[in-house]
Amino acid sequence: MNFTKMHGAGNDYIYVNCFEQRVENPCREAVRLSRRHFSVGADGLVLICPSKRADCFMDIYNADGSQAQMCGNAVRCTAKYIYDRYLKKPVISVDTLSGIKSVEIFERGGRAVGGRVNMGKPVLCGRLIPSRFGSAVVCGEKITAGDREYEITCVSMGNPHCVVFCENTDFVNLGETGRLLERHEMFPERTNAEFVEITGKNSLKMRVWERGSGETLACGTGACAAAVAAVINGFCEKEAEIAVKVPGGKLSVRWAESDEVYLSGNAVEVFEGTIY
Repeated sequence: MNFTKMHGAGNDYIYVNCFEQRVENPCREAVRLSRRHFSVGADGLVLICPSKRADCFMDIYNADGSQAQMCGNAVRCTAKYIYDRYLKKPVISVDTLSGIKSVEIFERGGRAVGGRVNMGKPVLCGRLIPSRFGSAVVCGEKITAGDREYEITCVSMGNPHCVVFCENTDFVNLGETGRLLERHEMFPERTNAEFVEITGKNSLKMRVWERGSGETLACGTGACAAAVAAVINGFCEKEAEIAVKVPGGKLSVRWAESDEVYLSGNAVEVFEGTIY
């Protein structure tokens, strides 16, 4: 099996071209190949497949083998793959389990180096996120994880997110708290968890625990959820370019007046390989 390793802001996946080959058991392969130090190592596996309604379909699996609906960093890398190898179009359409995403390509020297993704409208209703909160907007709700109480804001960007604002993200025991929040009883389909620090006007610092993958260096949908939550809580401005610093780099998020969220960041090809 041939593959390409790519990352967006350090959020790395193993990409397989399913226009030309087939993966029989992607859940099993995601677990086998994602193990760091013992295999290729990644946050998960992405299959780039044909689509009847877009330029390609992104089929994404977390490191634990669970299927994901969407990843904002992976969709940029998927668009880069299509742009570099098949279609020199200024906008690449990528079909996902969360709908079709349009990626405006950032190009240098004939190759894609990043992109701006229309991530669609955030979902704020507790029931639709999904969560067991009944409120129309889940903001300022309190839940207990372990021996601590957290005030949370919940957002879905095609997948569920639980955002916690804190004074210093460096002091968060994410390995423990993230796991507890991911599997909290209030989230019937589990959740991603973001701890967010306000670092300035329209600037955030974020650490993320991804559902099915654990702590990662970045999460595109998580950055969008954090920015939306920051606007809802009055920390940032709508329509502004909100800088989100993550351990793997920087992302930019804008929640437009149209209610759609735009995510911008890099897309980097690391290496190609063959697994026998």
